Amino acid sequence: MTNKENLESVYLSIRNGLMRAVSRLVPPKEIEDIVQETYVRICAVKTEQILHPRSFLYRTARNLALDHLKRAETRSNVSMEDESLNLDNLVDDFDQVYNQVSATQEFEHFCEAVRHLPLQCRKAFVLKKVYGYSQKEIAENLNISENTVEKHIAMGLSRCRQFMQQAPASTNEGPGSSKHREIK
Repeated sequence: MTNKENLESVYLSIRNGLMRAVSRLVPPKEIEDIVQETYVRICAVKTEQILHPRSFLYRTARNLALDHLKRAETRSNVSMEDESLNLDNLVDDFDQVYNQVSATQEFEHFCEAVRHLPLQCRKAFVLKKVYGYSQKEIAENLNISENTVEKHIAMGLSRCRQFMQQAPASTNEGPGSSKHREIK
């Protein structure tokens, strides 16, 4: 009997023992693969150098099981890092969407405040703040004095500020709402 045949017969005689030893280290579904890999390894080894075949087989199976665990842990860590990155991206995306929605709601709330201004005040306020007209241009456009334009703009700022502070921007009262607040 050659050394190779001797090693194979030892493998066959202790195969169940190898499976029990490996089962202490890895999940059940991996046991068979690791024991088979042990056999593949012994087939590739120069048998003349193996003095204690039984110990060699147990050591090989144990090392393969430990290697398997290391690879699984590395995959798990990479997976956890990916999950962490995905979570961070989701949080960032949520924050961005939340900020956009919040800004839109705040702008809609501000527009509602402007709609509640008296007509002449609203015209002066919008021409100044939205279109950037000078007070002189507004006065000429509305046929009122520059002093009156200044008062309308100041009143518009004050009333819009009050309106914005009275109700939070998250109210569900939109432009088509039946509730109208008069700001004074």
